[in-house]
Amino acid sequence: MKVHEQIKLFRKLKGWSQEDMANKLEISLNGYGSIERGDTDISVTRLEQITEVFGISLVELFGCDEKNVFNALGTNNGTQNNQYYGSTNPDSENLQLKYELENQRMLNQQKDKEIELLKEVISLMKKENV
Repeated sequence: MKVHEQIKLFRKLKGWSQEDMANKLEISLNGYGSIERGDTDISVTRLEQITEVFGISLVELFGCDEKNVFNALGTNNGTQNNQYYGSTNPDSENLQLKYELENQRMLNQQKDKEIELLKEVISLMKKENV
């Protein structure tokens, strides 16, 4: 499952609309919609913000797939309390390590993109100051 699909899944598990998420992230509804559709690259900062809103870690966001089970149990101060349970597969530790490795790879790719963008900005700024 791709990250934008996982974000949509967590949002639905929380019982929130796209508008709710956009408000929580303080972005436009169209901006949030493009995240869920996978039309935009999500920065590490935005991913951290999204996981904070969900009350989960990046590992949980990247680690969810159809082999994992999500149970929405009870309520907590009027809000839904979702708990994440890993797969009961005997190889779940290897699977978790696979997801953590993939998380790091994706985070590094995003970081590299941001570094390249900053290098371009610095280069342009230097040219303007010459």
